[in-house]
Amino acid sequence: MSARLTASIRKRLSDHFTLDVALDEAQGITIVFGASGSGKSTLLRCLSGLLTPESGEVRVGATTLFDSGRAINLSPQHRNMGYVFQQLALFPHMSVERNMAYGVPHLTPPERQKRIASTAERFGIAHLLARKPGAISGGERQRVALARALVSDPHLLLLDEPLSGLDHTTQSRIIDDLRAWNAAHDIPILYVTHSHREVFALGERVVVLENGRVLAKGTPQEVMDAPAHETLAQLAGFENFFTGVVTGRRPDLGVMQCRLNGTTTELEIPLADIEVGAPVRVAIRAGDILLANQEPRGLSARNVLPGTLVFTVQEGPTVVARIDAGIFFTVHLTPGAMETLHLRPQCPVWLVVKTHSCRLVAL
Repeated sequence: MSARLTASIRKRLSDHFTLDVALDEAQGITIVFGASGSGKSTLLRCLSGLLTPESGEVRVGATTLFDSGRAINLSPQHRNMGYVFQQLALFPHMSVERNMAYGVPHLTPPERQKRIASTAERFGIAHLLARKPGAISGGERQRVALARALVSDPHLLLLDEPLSGLDHTTQSRIIDDLRAWNAAHDIPILYVTHSHREVFALGERVVVLENGRVLAKGTPQEVMDAPAHETLAQLAGFENFFTGVVTGRRPDLGVMQCRLNGTTTELEIPLADIEVGAPVRVAIRAGDILLANQEPRGLSARNVLPGTLVFTVQEGPTVVARIDAGIFFTVHLTPGAMETLHLRPQCPVWLVVKTHSCRLVAL
C-alpha cells in the first residue's frame, strides 16, 4: 500500500499542555523533532490508538482510523501500524522468532514462517531467531524490535527514539537497513527523535514540535540549517546566540554589519530586510567557528575576531572551548587540533566565522 498519512489531533493532557497538531505526510521518513515534553510521543500514541484524542481525525490513504465527528475509533490492533517504543517492549520470555510471530497471528504457519525468515534476513538477525532478548546485544535488540514492527507489513510505521543509547556506528548501520526497507515498501514513517544528527542522517522531511504544536516543518536543510526561531536553533545544535544592532547594509554584496550589544565587536552577517539601527538576533554553531593561534590573513571568511581562550573541557570526542572576544563564544574542536595549536588557558586566539554561518533568528 502506498498512501499518505493525514491527521488533525487535539488532546488535552493537563491544564498546561494540549497537543494540537495537523499533519499531511507522504510516503518516506518524516522526523518528528523537539525537546523532551514537546508532545512527540503523545502524537504517536494518538495515531496508534493507545490514546484517544478529544477531537480530530486520522487517515492513512482512504482508510479512516479515527474521526471524532463520525464516532470512528479503530482499536490499535486493527490500525495496521508498526510501532517501536523507546523501551522496545520485547517479551523477555520469548525467543526472537516468537517475538516476531506475535505481530502476525493472522497468517497461516507457512506464511508466518516465510514472512519472519525474510524480515529477519533483511535486518541481519536470522542467526538470532532462537535466542531470547536478554541473550543478545542492545543493537541486536533494536533490530529485533524493528523487525517485529515490520513483519506485519504495516501501512504506517511509528518509531519512538528507536536508536537512543546506541553508539553512532550501530545507529548508522540500522539507519541504512531502515532506508533500504523503506525504499522497497514506500509507506509513511514517523520517526521521533531529539537528536539533530538523526534528522540529517535519516529524514526526508522534519516536523518540529514545541509545547504540543508545530513550530516548523520542511526539509531538514530548510528547517535545521536556517531556523527562524531561537528555540528551534537551540534544538538544531546552535550554541552561540547574540543580540546586536545593524550598523550598515551592503545590498550589492548581500551582507550587512552588526555590532554585538555591550561590545565593540562587529560581525558581517547575511543581508535581511532590517534597517540600520534595528536590533538583530544572531545564532552561530560552535562547530562552524574556526580557531587560529596567530592572526590569519588572506581568508575568504569575513569575520576574524581576536580573543582569549578562557577554558576548555573535553566532552567525548569534542573539545569545548570558551573564548572571550569582547563577548563569550563557544567553539568546538578536536583534541588533535587542540594539541596542534598548543592551546592553553589565557593564550591569544583568533576566531574565524563565515558570514553565512551567522543565522538570523526571531527576536
